[in-house]
Amino acid sequence: MKNTILIVDDNRNVLAALKLLLEREFQQVVALPSPNTLLRQIEQCRPDVVLLDMNFSAGLNTGNEGLFWLREIKRLFPQLPVVLFTAYADIELAVAGMKEGAADFVVKPWDNDRLIATLIRACTPEKNSPKRKSQDECTLFWSDSPSMRELRLMVEKIAPTDAAILITGENGTGKTLLAKEIHRLSARNNKSFMTVDLGALTETLFESELFGHVKGAFTDAKTDRAGKIEEAAGGTLFLDEIGNLAFPQQAKLLTVIQQRTVTRVGSNKALPVDFRLICATNQKLGEKVLRGEFREDLYYRVNTIHLEIPPLRDRREDILPFAKHFLTVFADKYHKDGLKMSPEAARKLTDHPWYGNIRELEHAVEHAVIVSDSPELCEQDFKLTTPIQKDNVQEVTTLDEMEAEMIRKCIAKCAGNLTTVAATLGITRQTLYNKMKKYGI
Repeated sequence: MKNTILIVDDNRNVLAALKLLLEREFQQVVALPSPNTLLRQIEQCRPDVVLLDMNFSAGLNTGNEGLFWLREIKRLFPQLPVVLFTAYADIELAVAGMKEGAADFVVKPWDNDRLIATLIRACTPEKNSPKRKSQDECTLFWSDSPSMRELRLMVEKIAPTDAAILITGENGTGKTLLAKEIHRLSARNNKSFMTVDLGALTETLFESELFGHVKGAFTDAKTDRAGKIEEAAGGTLFLDEIGNLAFPQQAKLLTVIQQRTVTRVGSNKALPVDFRLICATNQKLGEKVLRGEFREDLYYRVNTIHLEIPPLRDRREDILPFAKHFLTVFADKYHKDGLKMSPEAARKLTDHPWYGNIRELEHAVEHAVIVSDSPELCEQDFKLTTPIQKDNVQEVTTLDEMEAEMIRKCIAKCAGNLTTVAATLGITRQTLYNKMKKYGI
């Protein structure tokens, strides 16, 4: 091949062996014993593919160095394919690397034919392949269970209207995707779909982010800036995690929804805005209203139409159709055409409770596609997490599991009052929201 490959590995014996092997396949082979000059070498030799080891410092085998240099390469040379060179113990890190943009990975000790095939595939442009849809062009995958058929009929009926919609459901059920589907089917689909994650928005930034600000409104306000609500003009405003909105901010949001005007921070001028409102939450807003934690008038304003997405464990007939859908998506993404799933793997997926819902299933299938070397995914390829038992008894084996369990118990003890939960745990509300999102609580 009239291509150049750049190899980075701190083992000089490995470099020598790879040079000998790959000089028969590549026009130029550049070998580096350290990543310190990696970026400069890329500038100089303009390789067609990089083979990157995961560990360099003596005594360190975390793989984090490899991930760091991968990110640096993708940041400066986003189109350059990178193949990770990893030991068996680093496979989970290699999977993480592929999610961050690596083209593939090869395990040490390597098989010569597989190594060459992987490198050639990585640096060969795809020809005559259909253009992949962008994320914005992808439509929601609808399963055929009775509950989802009913939901789809309702969506198709209400999407063309401007009715405010509240989407509820557990984490990972696909609330954001459903909101995007409603926007796609609406008359506003040629305008913006503006997402605001209220769970990740601090109280001090709430007004500036949503309403915008004028120059000089506060120290860092160097210019006028439109808020998210203005940017949604003519389109759809999607407020995710609305159940996490603090009580004082609820009143300000209610005013905007009622009057359809927004006043930027530091200004007295009310600007008219036209948007379609969709909200989502994994909390029971009706119960929060009864506890005095959520304004009743705001609840009715956002809840003209209520759509509930049932958890995946309550519609087990959807598990395999979703798994096969994700298998097709990721087999295409990682260039593993013709992948199938063994009957044993299918049974394993069907029997799993999927407390992380569709998001957990998607990640499980992606992991299996990445690590499998066979044309058929077997049950060992699927790394499934230990489920949370329905009686709330769980075997805790890691620090993350311990922290997640502590947060769950504190939420139950505080009757869902997240302000009290944060104070009890000695962390900020923002940190609590981030941890809840991390653990799918």
